[in-house]
Order: sequence, then structure tokens, then C-alpha cells
Amino acid sequence: MTLPIYGIKEDAMSEYLQYFNEKCKKSKEMITEAKKFIPGGVQHNLAFNYPFPIVIDRADGAYLWDADGNQYIDFLQSGGAIILGNNYQPVKDKVIQLIEERAPITGLFSEFELKLAKEINRHMPSIEMFRMLGSGTESVMAAIRVARLATGKKKIIKMGGAYHGWSDQLVYGLHIPGTGSYEAHGIPGGCRKHTHEVYPNDIRALRKKLSWNRLRGGTAAVIVEPIGPESGTRPVDNNHNKQIRELCDEFDALLIFDEVVTFGRIGLSGAQGYFNITPDLTTFGKIVAGGYPSAGGVGGRRDLMEHIAAGIEGGKKRAYVGGTLAANPLSSAAGYYSIQEIEHTNACEKAGQTADRLNKGLEDIIDDLNLPFVAYNQGAICHLETSGTMFVKIIKNPLKIKEILKEINDRQHFMEEMGAAYMAEGLVTLAGSRMYTSMADDDSIIDDALNRFERVFKNVERPTTPGSP
Repeated sequence: MTLPIYGIKEDAMSEYLQYFNEKCKKSKEMITEAKKFIPGGVQHNLAFNYPFPIVIDRADGAYLWDADGNQYIDFLQSGGAIILGNNYQPVKDKVIQLIEERAPITGLFSEFELKLAKEINRHMPSIEMFRMLGSGTESVMAAIRVARLATGKKKIIKMGGAYHGWSDQLVYGLHIPGTGSYEAHGIPGGCRKHTHEVYPNDIRALRKKLSWNRLRGGTAAVIVEPIGPESGTRPVDNNHNKQIRELCDEFDALLIFDEVVTFGRIGLSGAQGYFNITPDLTTFGKIVAGGYPSAGGVGGRRDLMEHIAAGIEGGKKRAYVGGTLAANPLSSAAGYYSIQEIEHTNACEKAGQTADRLNKGLEDIIDDLNLPFVAYNQGAICHLETSGTMFVKIIKNPLKIKEILKEINDRQHFMEEMGAAYMAEGLVTLAGSRMYTSMADDDSIIDDALNRFERVFKNVERPTTPGSP
């Protein structure tokens, strides 16, 4: 990044912080107590907000209410896990009926495991077989294990900056390409020995890495977020996935699409349907359980998926996976009914159109105020870049590393301040830089949201210092 940080005016930021101290007292009290029993005071990374996390007491449709009764427009939607809107009644009724009739978990087979697998296959033909798991992280772990067993190779290539869960082997190069293990510690270096990264959109670098790996045992799989790393924060060229597919075929490596975010949000055929690319394996999470807990799964070609069949068959090698809560009746049914409702209501298209409208409004405000911010959307995923935190260029120079890390921290703090300002204006976002729309968002909600964003943008001041290197 070469542009300096455009910070919020000091007096305006003071007023925003005052909102939390005066209007969110119950949240502050509870989080203060929670820090005595929970690391950092929250159980989920999404819940962390500056200056302190907000305690949510109620959710419905497009809105959230905190413990103090303050109402917010919800553009978090549980990190993208919900597209029908919070607490969607038709699915909730089915889930409550299931709990009353057969309990949320039994440990034995439920008809909804089959119904969900068939429903996914109907929309995504590449998913010849589907194994439900407990989270997106578990899904990626399983896919990597299958790829290594099926190919007899060890090395995995990911795109720098992409997030594929928090397993030891893939917590590498998070958010910013080239940062390696900067964000994740307590992991022996050997766990990432066979994990490599290349910059997104750099197809030459990928070819070079695949060629290098071929001399050292080969590449088991290339794993990508098909719309770009970090849910499209770094968008990829339209033909990028096609080029990766061709290289995987050339070098006899499997292609894994991480569709944890994109399935049911870009569309029910996922990003692979949008780009018309057939991956060998696909990982799922979030909407695969309709916003209910224990959401995860891996699917793909029959010959690959049979490696994770349950049970023991003498002499046959297994890519072992498990999970007590995996494919429980509640999650399976919630996923099945949610997919049906998404199709019936045309939720993906509606949420995408809402995102188009939100993005156009943000672009207009940014232009009117002459701010160097960037807004764009990919379907029902909206991005709002104000700090450029994830675009700091990593230079492998010991003399520069302290300067680079300081710039990352400074930009990160500004992003946190923007997130706090949005929250104080009644907008819940993901880290102040991403918004997920839902079918519950209508024109009046988007108009209201744009007015709130505009109030924040009007409190941004232009820097007087020269740009950072």
C-alpha cells in the first residue's frame, strides 16, 4: 500500500466510543466478567469487536438486538452462514418439530443425512458422494487427507491470503500473502513442511511451484477459494480457476474448491457452477447446515470419497474422519430444509440484488466524498476496503520487517475503529470490511444502512502526513 491511512476524526471517534460506554453497559459488564473465564472474553473470533464485544440478545430477519436493547442491521449473518435471514420461520418450525419428535442427536443414521446428500448432488453434480462433518476446518482436513491418500503425494498448494480453517497444516499465509506463520503460533514447523503458497492470479508462480514439487514427490492437491482468498478480498481473474484446473490436470494434482462461503451464497451450484469448473473435491460449511450448528462437509468424485467411508474393511486404506456431532439430525434437517427454501424463495438472487444495491450506494458515497475507499461485491458478499490492511506488501528483508509489521498493526487498528463506528451507527459488519446480505434485506433497510455508512464516511479526515512506503 502506498496511500496513507484516512482516519476518523478524533472528536468523532470519541463520540463513537462514548456510545459503547453509555449505551452498551450490559455488554461491557458481561464481557468484563467473561474475560475471567474465557480467553479474550469471547468464544468465536467473529465476536471480537473494538472497543469490546457486543452481547447479542435477539435475532430476527435482518436485525440483531444487544443485551441493552440496541437494534442493529445485521450484515454479519453469522459470518455468511445465513442467507434466508435470522431465525427464518419455515426452517425453524421444521427444526423444532424434529427436536420434539426424535431429539437433536442420536448417534445413529437419520433420513436427513441421505436427503441432504441427494439435495447437494442435485445442485452440484460434481458431488457424487457427500460426507457431512462438524465444521469447515474439519472439511478441509478431510479433503487434504483424501487427496494425499488417493494420489500418494504429500504437498499441498494454497493461495496466499486464503483461509481454509485453522488446522496446523493450513494456518499459513493467512490474510496477507507471504506472512507465513505470523498469525498462528504453537505449531511445529514440520506440520507445515508440505504446505506451499503462491500469490493469487499468478499462474506462472503456480506452474513453477508444481514443477518444483514434481521433482520432490509431487503435489497432492491445489486448494482454492474460487472467488479469491479471504472470501474474495483478493478477487481472481475470471479465467483463473480454469487455468488452475488445467495445471492440476497437467501435473496430476487434485483440485479442491473451498466452497464454505460460496455454496448457497453465490448460488446453490456454488462458485463451481458460476465459473463452470469441475473440482475433484469440494469442502462445505456455513449454509450447508442452514445457519444451525455443526456445519461442514466434503464431497466429490465417487472414487475419491470412498476413501472416507465409515467402518473398517480389511486391507483397504482409509482416510479416517469422525465427529460425534457430525451429520446429527438437527444439522442435516436444517441444511436440507434451508436448501429447499433457498431454491423456492430464490434467496441467492434476492440477496445478490440487495448486495448490488448496497454496493452501488457505497460507491456513490465514496465518490461524492472523494475518499480512496473501494467497494465491490461478488453475489451476496460485499467488500468495503478502507484501510488496506490485507494489501500491505510483504518484503523479505529483515531491515524492513519491523516497519512492515507496524504498518499492518496501524492499518488493522484503523479497520477496528471503522468497525466500531459502524456498530455505533447500528451496523454489524465482519471486521469493518465485509458485509453479507440476506433475503431479509429490503430496499428500506438498504437505504437506512447507506445513510448510516454515509454518516461514518463524513467523519473521515484526510491525512496530512505523506503516504507509507
